[in-house]
Amino acid sequence: MAPRFALASETGRLAEVLVSPPDHYRWLPTNAIARRTLAGGGAQPSLQALASQHAELVAALEQGGVTVHVLPAAEHLPYMVYTRDSVVVTHRGPVLCQLERPQRRGEYAPLLGWHAAQGSAFWRLSSAGTLEGGDIHILRPGLAVIGESGGRTDRAGAEQLAAWLRAEDWEVRIEPFDEHFLHLDVLFCMAAPGLAVACRDVLDPGFLAWLGGHGIRTIPVPYGQAMGLGCNILSLGSGRVISARGGRDLDAGLRAEGLTVLDPELSLFTAGGGGPHCLTCPLTRIEE
Repeated sequence: MAPRFALASETGRLAEVLVSPPDHYRWLPTNAIARRTLAGGGAQPSLQALASQHAELVAALEQGGVTVHVLPAAEHLPYMVYTRDSVVVTHRGPVLCQLERPQRRGEYAPLLGWHAAQGSAFWRLSSAGTLEGGDIHILRPGLAVIGESGGRTDRAGAEQLAAWLRAEDWEVRIEPFDEHFLHLDVLFCMAAPGLAVACRDVLDPGFLAWLGGHGIRTIPVPYGQAMGLGCNILSLGSGRVISARGGRDLDAGLRAEGLTVLDPELSLFTAGGGGPHCLTCPLTRIEE
């Protein structure tokens, strides 16, 4: 039986996505980006302002023809708004991830219930080490990279998922990087088939060469912009991407590649460590 939700790349046409409203969201000192924001002494964002920005993201998704599913927020799980991390959907269906931070570990429970209600069976359940969706990039059918910082995703978690995919005849690269950067999607995201955005200042040259060997070009994003979630874009497929407002240089580079850029205001979320990629869990993509 075909899985209810499945996808085989980060760049196929996005048909269905899961988001969670920021009803209980607040900045927590759980990553370098949020700690920097809190150290600046700013007040926690208002729920009204958060809801307004999240609505801009949902509007951009719907403008792109995406069916948006909503996971109700839980008061004791404020970072559940970053739906990318708890579940990653593969060509065989969803994989339930094992989150590293204590503040996020309880997210598995509402995800189990939501998928069951949708008639969606999990293909695999992560059980070795830790594994988070922001580190998992399905580049195209049969090819994936898993970031391994030793923090959010550790070697055991990365190797377990890699083994499952390799048993399906996929090529999988496990890419080490510094835990300072939270997830690999702070440094790298796919924009379109054969095209990614990347913080070349930080990523290992061997990884960039490996991408090039697979026909994937990269648009450079400087370190400072990457730490502002500049790399953290979401491909909608069909030549469209969502990029948080404010990345003028990157957006110009994307448009120069012939892509349409939708740019919702998401500054209150990027200040907490997550952009459009983090705020969305793609459920179904259609390869074109």
